[in-house]
Amino acid sequence: MSRPASSREPSRNLRQMAVDTLRRAITTGDFPPGSHLGEVQVSEQLGISRGTLREAFRQLQQEGLVDYGDRGRVTVRSISEKDIINTFTVRAALESLAGETLASSFYREEHCRRLRAAVDDMARAARVSLEAQIEADLAFHELLCELTDNDALVRSWKLLEGPMRMCIMYRGLDRALSNMSPGRHLEIVTAIESGDPVKTQTAISDHMVATAQALLFGTVRTRPRIDLTADAPDAD
Repeated sequence: MSRPASSREPSRNLRQMAVDTLRRAITTGDFPPGSHLGEVQVSEQLGISRGTLREAFRQLQQEGLVDYGDRGRVTVRSISEKDIINTFTVRAALESLAGETLASSFYREEHCRRLRAAVDDMARAARVSLEAQIEADLAFHELLCELTDNDALVRSWKLLEGPMRMCIMYRGLDRALSNMSPGRHLEIVTAIESGDPVKTQTAISDHMVATAQALLFGTVRTRPRIDLTADAPDAD
């Protein structure tokens, strides 16, 4: 019984290695939106079989990072302004619920201690690499949801993780990095610490609006506030 399970383990490890490597390349912009991921070339670069690579592609498709086209052609997913607004509309709802829950929690002090530690991780990541910054940023928001102990909320958030990664590199590195400031995330923690659910909801909603604006328009001071309940703006 153990031998078949053992023989399958290397394949699972290789598939996960491929998923992690390709996810990293897509998230950091090494494979920009619209890039064709040739099966032969990528499998040779990663040193894995084409069958294992296909399994990795399927997982990345489920995560919303790649698309399948004609004749099985795999490309890095391209997103639109509407996609960004839709993603951040749902994020705002989910994370606002998480924040309100934590602000009302008996364990609020402990939750905030862990969130502040996550913000510290973001500051350290800024001295390491772009990849580390992205992962630390996502880790803060995932923790915000996990601390609610609401499995349905966490599962819903995780379904958005792939689209979030695509949004990060929508229009370049500068806009992405502007959203990863530890100070902006401390504002959320401070709101939770206040114990005021309404204040917390507002802080998180404002955070999401500013993030979406920065991705779409760059310097947000010259743009009107995005209404996350409205239709996406027309492309420039």
